[in-house]
Order: sequence, then C-alpha cells, then structure tokens
Amino acid sequence: MQPTDISKPDHFHKVVDCQWACPAHTPVPEYIRLIARQRYGDAYLVNWKSNVFPGVLGRTCDRPCEPACRRGRVEDESLSGSRREPVAICRLKRVAADYKEDIRGQLPAAGPFNGRRVACVGAGPASLTVARDLVPLGYKVTVFEQDPVAGGFIRTQIPRFRLPAEVIDEEIGYIVDMGNVELRTGHRIESMRSLLDEGFDAVFVGSGAPRGRDLDVPGRQEAAANIHVGIDWLASVAFGHTTAIGRRVVVLGGGNTAMDCCRTARRLGGEDVQVIVRSGFDEMKASPWEKEDAMHEGIPIRNFMVPKSFTHENGRLTGVVFEKVEARYENGRRRLVSTGEPDEHVLCDDVLMAIGQENAFPWIEQDCGIAFDEWGMPVLNETTLQSSLPQVFFGGDAALGPKNIIWAVAHGHDAAISIDRYLSGLDVTQRPAPGVNLVSQKMGIHEWSYDNGISEDIRHKVPWADANKALASIKVEVELGFDPDTAWHEAQRCLNCDVQTVFTDSLCIECDACADICPTDCISFVENGPEPDLRQRLRAPAENPEQDLYVSGELKTGRVMVKDEDVCLHCGLCAERCPTGAWDMRKSLITMTHAADAAAAAVTSEEAAANA
Repeated sequence: MQPTDISKPDHFHKVVDCQWACPAHTPVPEYIRLIARQRYGDAYLVNWKSNVFPGVLGRTCDRPCEPACRRGRVEDESLSGSRREPVAICRLKRVAADYKEDIRGQLPAAGPFNGRRVACVGAGPASLTVARDLVPLGYKVTVFEQDPVAGGFIRTQIPRFRLPAEVIDEEIGYIVDMGNVELRTGHRIESMRSLLDEGFDAVFVGSGAPRGRDLDVPGRQEAAANIHVGIDWLASVAFGHTTAIGRRVVVLGGGNTAMDCCRTARRLGGEDVQVIVRSGFDEMKASPWEKEDAMHEGIPIRNFMVPKSFTHENGRLTGVVFEKVEARYENGRRRLVSTGEPDEHVLCDDVLMAIGQENAFPWIEQDCGIAFDEWGMPVLNETTLQSSLPQVFFGGDAALGPKNIIWAVAHGHDAAISIDRYLSGLDVTQRPAPGVNLVSQKMGIHEWSYDNGISEDIRHKVPWADANKALASIKVEVELGFDPDTAWHEAQRCLNCDVQTVFTDSLCIECDACADICPTDCISFVENGPEPDLRQRLRAPAENPEQDLYVSGELKTGRVMVKDEDVCLHCGLCAERCPTGAWDMRKSLITMTHAADAAAAAVTSEEAAANA
C-alpha cells in the first residue's frame, strides 16, 4: 500500500465517524467538548452553522451519527450488559440549545442587496437553510408556505409532546431576523410558470412529500369518515382542528410517522391503541428509540399482518380484517406469504394510515422545462440539486424522496451553493472543498490540551415527564433533557475521535513500544503488501473495509507502520510512550464550506490573482 496522504481531508474526516455519517457533517466532538466546559452558546453556534436547527434536531433527529459512533464498537460489553451504547450525541445537542445564553448578537446579518431575488417553495428545513445561507451574501429570499405558520414537516408532522412550538419559532426566528427574508405564509403556489413570471432569479422547491399513501381495499370508501391518512391527521392535530379520536385505534404502518400517530392518538382519547405492521418488528423503518417510546407508553406493535378490508356498519367503521403472513426468501428476495391461519378481525373506531409518503407536483406544468422521471420525481443532478430548468433547484423530500430533517438541511446547504454559483456565472458542478485545520495538542513532552481519559460510564438515560401528566396532554413534552451535571458525564464518554494520531516515520526507531501499549492492538509494524493481505496480517485483523488504514512510508527495516483507524481509542498512549516523538496527537477540525464561505474564498482568490 502507498503511504497515507493525511493532507487530503477525507482520511481524518472518515475517522470522525459521527461527523462523516451526519449528512450536514456537524463537528460532533468539537461541540461535545464545549458542552463539557459549559460553553453552551459556543456549542450551539457550532451546531447552528452545520445543522441550522439544534433545538429541533436535539429532540427529533434520526441520529445517523449515533450508529456510527466509535463508542458503540469498542465499548466493553461487560460494562453495559449485552449492548454497546454510542454517545448520546443527539441529546447533547439539545443541551447546547437548552442552556445557551443569548446568541443573537453572534449570528450573521443580511448582506447588502446584490440585486438578486430567490423564491423558496415551502417553509420547511430545506428552504429555511437556503435562506440562511444566501441572505448574508446579499440575496433577498421570499419563502412561500401554504400553511398559516412556517416550519413545514417539523411544524405539522412532529407532535408538540416531542417538539414544542416555541423551539420551532425560536430557530425560525433566527433566520427571519437576519433580514431580507420574506415569509409569505398562507400562500399556496399553484403554478411554477406564474412563479417564474414574477421575476425571481432562481427558485428552490422544498415542498416536501405532502401526500400520504392511501390503501385501496374493500370498505375504504364506505368507512372513510373514520379512516385517516396519517400525515394529514397529524397536521390537523397540530393546528387544533382535531382534538379527539375514538377509544379503539389501529395505526397501520411501521415508520416514525406511525409512531407519532399512535402516541398522539393515545393522548387524544385512544385507550386501546395498537400499531399493526405488515413486516417484522426488526424490519420496521421507525427508529429503534421511536418504537421503544411507543411501547413504553403501553402501545403494542403487532407484526406480519396485512390489511385485507375495512368492516363497517351503517357507514361507520367497525374494524379491520388482517391476513397473517410470514417472510420467505427465494433467490435472495423476500416475499410475504400467507401462513394459512384464519384472518383476524381487529375491532376499532378509527384507523390511522401511515404507510408511506409520496411527492406531488400538480402545480408544476409539464411543459415548463422541468423533467420528471417515471416515478414522478424531478430529474436532478444529485450533487448540485439543479433541475433540467437551470434556475430551478430542489431539496429535502421534494428532491430525492422522503428522508429526514438533517438530510433536508444538507440539501439546503448544497442548493444554496449551487444557486450562488449559478447566479454568479460559475460552474455549479465545482464544489468548494471543506475547511481543514490540524493542530497539535501537545503541551509538554507527554501532556495534551484535551482530556484523553476513557470514561467507563454507560450511556445516561434522558429523564421523562410523569406518565400521567404526559399522556393527559398533547402539549406536555415527554423528554425532559439532560441537566448540566448529567450532560457533563455523558460528554466524558466521547472518545475525541477528531484528535488524531499523526505518525512521522522519519522519527521512528521501530522499538514497537506504541504497539505494545495500545489497548486495542490497532498498531502494527509489518511487511507491506496489498490491502486485503495487509488487513489480515495485523496484530488484530482489520475487519471493517469501510474505514481506511493509516500506512506510513517505509521504515529503516523495510517494514511499515499500519494503524487500523476503525478501533483506535484516540487515548494518546502511543504518543505518550514513544521515546522519539514519532507520534503526535493533533486535533482535526473539518468544517463544510457553505455558500457564504465559498463566496468569500472566491473573492479572496480573485483579489490574490489581481495583486499578483
């Protein structure tokens, strides 16, 4: 293998597994250390730059960072029973939002108007991120929203017991208060052509996936009054149009929307609420913690049952008939087949259908120049999010199908870069490189400016509100969040994966002291060779090909140093033990370049070229 080029940002970026897994690439260890120092405002601002909605996401994020957390791979299972638990990254994000000081004076303001106007369709997280990134550059952004208040999905689909309205209002307010952002709520866009005729220089479509899937089985029309599409029903609850539901409720579907539906129904009068899913429990799309929360509130989840018909009497729903199925695999493909058992009739007063969402673009004329594929989705460059009509861009669920809030934010950042480059006459496919800063943490010969101790605490639990109070109101927030003391202890569980072990091969005397002291046997001195072979010849075979090896240049004996980045604890023992200083601990801060950063870099480059 060739020596690792650590000047390329992706090597150490991938080592910071949580940041690499986050669609917005939030510098997770950086803000966790700030929380440990009780610098909550600074921690919030680190988040705000990347994910825009720390208070919202600290309560509702799908947490792609946590399954990637190194702690979940290397933690001693004897400490936590049979489970290896990642750091509670998401809930620490909420800590920054809950305990920050007033940070408004540190937020950017609108730049001088540059003469360009951008329209955003939908006031969800993708559109609001576009506005936040473009306004400092001098753009005027008009955001159109059909609902009476901004927020999109986070306003209409996430219940208030998970996400209080004041948190949404605060974080949307930070964007609007920058200036040059006009929110036109209660304004439904009916025609793309008409919107373009208003003279906007670019249009961003962040309208979400607004149509819930229906179920066409016998009895659907006859019992329609008590059969509700989940996302529409949740929106009706959010705006106070629906305040009650029947005593017996069946929720169809296995995603997070189904979990929100069943827990909401429980609070609106549903005494016998159950979730029924056609697949297996482990195959459900809902996040594991969402399922746990539902079951914690006494809501059973039943699996491998396919709805066949709705039963009704005198126009009123009486129940749902289900076929019992099982999963069988043929040629690697999974099929659900009948078990042959009798159908089951589940009695109920209301049904909530949360079986998926679809995009709907009836307002975009077929001949306006925007191409759609066979599934009705816009044909886009997935990097730039630009459509076949160059001045129109898409993001969030409207772009590539339903995902989650953090993906919508990431799309907003990417689209803002594309819009700025397009309107500046630049190639939109050329993307700005991330910012990288690699700084030694050495204070003395064996002292570091970070805490390299490894906490043996198991993951701390977030306290809940009293169950009786929580289930009695749709507005009582269930999770109370960490207090500062618990947050400090949870922050200590972070392994500081952004503090990298950097090796200087010219200083190495091959004493192997670092390999001897390494607690995970991730350092080896071996003969070089092809990567598959090399991975198997290390002190501990490197089993995860998704994480790179760190390979030195050739040493004096002809061997190379190879470190398996996958299981390194970043404890610094190798650097402390090394007699020649061949190892150093260096913090790598990797920040994604957003539209304003890219524009500033372009101006600096132009000035440098002019001066030259």
